[in-house]
Amino acid sequence: MQFNHTSQVKRERRLPIPDPYNPDRQIPGSWDDPLDELPLEGAWIASSSSVAPASATRTQIVTAKSLYCTNVTVDVLAGDRVRSGDEVLYIHVKPEADFNPFTGWRPVVEIPLEEVAG
Repeated sequence: MQFNHTSQVKRERRLPIPDPYNPDRQIPGSWDDPLDELPLEGAWIASSSSVAPASATRTQIVTAKSLYCTNVTVDVLAGDRVRSGDEVLYIHVKPEADFNPFTGWRPVVEIPLEEVAG
């Protein structure tokens, strides 16, 4: 499926390296090393919710973002990150794609994202 008004979303995954403390075990490498990159077709990043917590001294709006994919078996895992334009967001959990119990229809999978600043 082609979306004409969105930018390309790309999944980035750290390649495994030997654990320096246990060479029989693999751990994720550095984000600075070469990455396993995969363009995600039928995917877009959008706001999923906003909350407006307020205190006596401050009012703010916190907006959460999610990765939406028409392919409900998309190859993303916790620990990956996604890139869309200048936006880089991290995946900490991949939930099950909900489906209609009467028809089995699964419209999209929504994967919560986190932005890390600093």
